[in-house]
Amino acid sequence: MKKILVANRGEIALRVMRSCKEMGISTVAVYSDADRNAPHVKFADEAINIGPPPSSESYLLGDRIIEEALKIGVNGIHPGYGFLSENASFAEKVSDSGMTFIGPTPHAIEVMGDKLAAKEAVKGYNIPMVPGVDHALKDPSEAIEIAKEVGYPVLIKAAAGGGGKGMRVVHSPENIEEEVKRASSEAKSAFGDASVFVEKYIESPRHIEIQVLADTHGKVLYLFERECSIQRRHQKVIEEAPSAVLTPELRKKMGESAVDVARACNYVGAGTVEFLYDQGKYYFLEMNTRLQVEHPVTEMITGLDLVKEQIEIARGKPLSFSQADLGISGHAIEVRVYAEDPANNFLPDIGKLSTYQLPKGPGIRVDDGMEEGMQIPIYYDPMIAKLVVWGSDREEAIERTLSAIDDYRINGVETTLSFCRFAIDHEAFRTGNFDTHFVSKYFTPDKLNFAKPEEEELAAMMAGHLLAERSLELSYSGEPEMPSAWRIKRRI
Repeated sequence: MKKILVANRGEIALRVMRSCKEMGISTVAVYSDADRNAPHVKFADEAINIGPPPSSESYLLGDRIIEEALKIGVNGIHPGYGFLSENASFAEKVSDSGMTFIGPTPHAIEVMGDKLAAKEAVKGYNIPMVPGVDHALKDPSEAIEIAKEVGYPVLIKAAAGGGGKGMRVVHSPENIEEEVKRASSEAKSAFGDASVFVEKYIESPRHIEIQVLADTHGKVLYLFERECSIQRRHQKVIEEAPSAVLTPELRKKMGESAVDVARACNYVGAGTVEFLYDQGKYYFLEMNTRLQVEHPVTEMITGLDLVKEQIEIARGKPLSFSQADLGISGHAIEVRVYAEDPANNFLPDIGKLSTYQLPKGPGIRVDDGMEEGMQIPIYYDPMIAKLVVWGSDREEAIERTLSAIDDYRINGVETTLSFCRFAIDHEAFRTGNFDTHFVSKYFTPDKLNFAKPEEEELAAMMAGHLLAERSLELSYSGEPEMPSAWRIKRRI
């Protein structure tokens, strides 16, 4: 492959293109009218306008993207994450067109894209599963009998999709049928598939996922775990690698289970197997058949470039290393910088990045797709950047992350940086004693009432000015006493 089109936007498009450039591969960007001046468009060797701002009229137009790619001699298409990345039909059309889809086969995407089909596929591999059923409910009343078997609380869950849509936690039989109907309706609206099933609700789980790589020669490896339990609205905000709770023995066992999941669907490329973890036990949740948002933390602890590995696998090359060659070096933390207001239920915020200055220093990496002066588009996911920090151990990674957050300068929109700082500095996070309910257990908007670095700097300057003023006054009044710290504070 000498020319790759990245069928995506923002930070992931730019991140893929940078690896392509290092490999000597020409890149093609696609963009909507809203992204005409975006960094990924400027970075690419060629760029194609594919339509108006709404993703349904631009980034989701698979046929249009394929058509334009063929016109300019593209050899491969990298889908990034989101948009068309887990669209089996798109992957198949790319391959049928003669280009290479840089990802798994349409079959693997289809099987693992349906949670029930995924459960069926891995049955023969003795992988721990959450107690429940592996078929769609035929009738809402069926849920009552299933709940009796597994015990309350139970989780009503959509067979397709993710992101918390089509999910309902039920604690008693009184309203279970109604919740099944609501979950089914939401699933139909969000994913076009009303199928839902029932499983035991794990009340205090951790969300731990395993990165896998599989080539076309039968080799499947696991690249250790990522801890993804700090979430809001069932979506991740902070990730780290490795997890603070896994023993080497359990890490190996979960890794081998992830490899089996990949083998169950003849997986090829980079993928992630997600598990729920609770008190030493783990349960298969689902497989994401694409590059994950949080893949940089795995890169930081392994020294691998997952995008380069994806491309080499798509070229038909075997993986150049074995499981025994892989090891964990240090600790990495990723903070997702969203244009959201943590003080207002994490609602998306729009506006202009009037100030946008990145932190710098040892172990700091920022994957972004924005520049100072840019407007945050209202049409897409509100992620601005991913702040990724490496340290020689978890404690150093935490301290470096806190410093990097303090050094990150963003004005014009509210962001999740303040929440992430609160979370990472919290005792529960520092001790590793937390689960997916961190937000509901520990966070309220008033916890963000700490001074921002620029405010602290301003306060220090004002205090210095007031002290100078007061000293001058005292030199004339003969008053022997210097003003106390609380007096200075009150005058500020």
